[in-house]
Amino acid sequence: VHSYPHCWRSKKPVIFRATEQWFVAVDHRDLRKRMLEAIGKVKWVPEWGEGRIAAMVSERPDWCISRQRAWGVPIPAFYCQECGAVLLSRESVMAAAEFVGRHGSDAWFTTEPSEILPQGTRCAQCGSERFRRETDIFDVWFESGASHRAVLRTTDGLRWPADLYLEGTDQHRGWFQLSMLTAVAADGRPPFRQVLTHGFVVDEKGEKMSKSRGNFISVEEALADFGAELQRLWAASVDYRSDINTSRSIIANMEEPYRRFRNTFRYLLGNLADFDPGHHRVGLDQMGELDRWALSRLQAVVAEVLKAYEEYQFYRVYQRLYTFCTVDLSAFYLDVVKDRLYCEGKDSVGRRAAQTVLYELLEALVRLLAPILIHTCEEVWDHMPWREDLESIHLARFPELRPEWRDEALEARWKQLIAVRDEVARELEKLRAAKKIGSGLDARVTLYAEGELLELLRSAESVLPEAFIVSEVEVREGDSPDAVKGVDLPALGIVAEPSERAKCVRCWRLLPSVGQVAEHPGLCERCARVVSQMSTNQGEEA
Repeated sequence: VHSYPHCWRSKKPVIFRATEQWFVAVDHRDLRKRMLEAIGKVKWVPEWGEGRIAAMVSERPDWCISRQRAWGVPIPAFYCQECGAVLLSRESVMAAAEFVGRHGSDAWFTTEPSEILPQGTRCAQCGSERFRRETDIFDVWFESGASHRAVLRTTDGLRWPADLYLEGTDQHRGWFQLSMLTAVAADGRPPFRQVLTHGFVVDEKGEKMSKSRGNFISVEEALADFGAELQRLWAASVDYRSDINTSRSIIANMEEPYRRFRNTFRYLLGNLADFDPGHHRVGLDQMGELDRWALSRLQAVVAEVLKAYEEYQFYRVYQRLYTFCTVDLSAFYLDVVKDRLYCEGKDSVGRRAAQTVLYELLEALVRLLAPILIHTCEEVWDHMPWREDLESIHLARFPELRPEWRDEALEARWKQLIAVRDEVARELEKLRAAKKIGSGLDARVTLYAEGELLELLRSAESVLPEAFIVSEVEVREGDSPDAVKGVDLPALGIVAEPSERAKCVRCWRLLPSVGQVAEHPGLCERCARVVSQMSTNQGEEA
């Protein structure tokens, strides 16, 4: 603790001296007012950034842009050696700019003013031709605040103003504000259309990261330990609007989500090995409810993810796609269609319809995840033989919305049916735990209901065995003393029990048609037909 100011870096007393400085007068020609108006024309992400920077601009003092340093970008002013008057005209500034453009800024400090100024330049007050250079340099914030002009207006392929400025929340006072100040003063408009701010990376306790504390993780260390994909997935998953907690264990927790995405891609690719969208695609009018439901859910996800990307809400992209892959696909649709994919005839409408859905899922997911899982999606793209003729997924566009696929009524219907499925799954798990069944296909389920729930179940009765992955489902009106009430659906009664029917050795379903075809005594009628067709096709090929 010092009664006199000390430098925080050198730990030595601060030396004060009085010297003339250069300023930007913030209220000159209504600059402050024009800046406040310009702030309202910019999109701020998050939105509170607009109020933050507006408050700072309203209260900011004039900007001191000069620094007394032995190095840096010089302020292009001259002083008359006779009377001390300042020479800072358009002609003198342009001459200095041309000189620095040819020789570099360091040459300013080693060249006589007469070699820089146009021949015949005189002091406006006393007429002298003898001048000395300004030795002060520009504040480095003036340099960074003018970077939009130096970069965007001199580089081919770029345009002014910028589409987006991106930096930490502390730059409302710094880079964002000073870039706007120079642009509005010189050009009358802000140098950016949008500004995005983020918090700072802190450790899992919320403390600042530093090497001295031992809680610092460099990008290089994280890449070596976890690889680029895991690190990018973690970065996309966090809400950057506030400070970002991180540690090795937090990044390592992304292994399971990454594995889920990768396994979803593997499943989709594996089940599309014999699918050619040009020949095998099935129209919406030929699909069953479950397939149309999956496409409808996909469209809802695509719409939400595209909107999240537009708003730079990458954590919502991650959350929505992860939930879709785990809940809608892995835990339901992909599990349900296995019977059709593996047991139906190769070219049957049911199998090709399921493959059509898998194809659309893969096409959408690989494009939506490409900005995040850049290497994984490139790998997936390379394994898609019927993909768009582009060398890289990163040359492909996002999926287009297909509003004709969206069916909100169907989604609402299946939301209720999936709730029934969850109740049935609880009862099947009890049978498995008691070792009365091996899998759900060993069971038969009877559902009891009344009113709207009964009507819903009866309308879907034919597809419930597939949806529940059991061999038989019967819907009855009323109640039964043997029925178990649903936990979340108390109006539903459930009786789950082992089926007494014979099991098909091919599809493992317990069906009354097992053994009905003499040529294939261990198969159900469906599997016997498929196997016979396979034998016929093999004979024709031979």
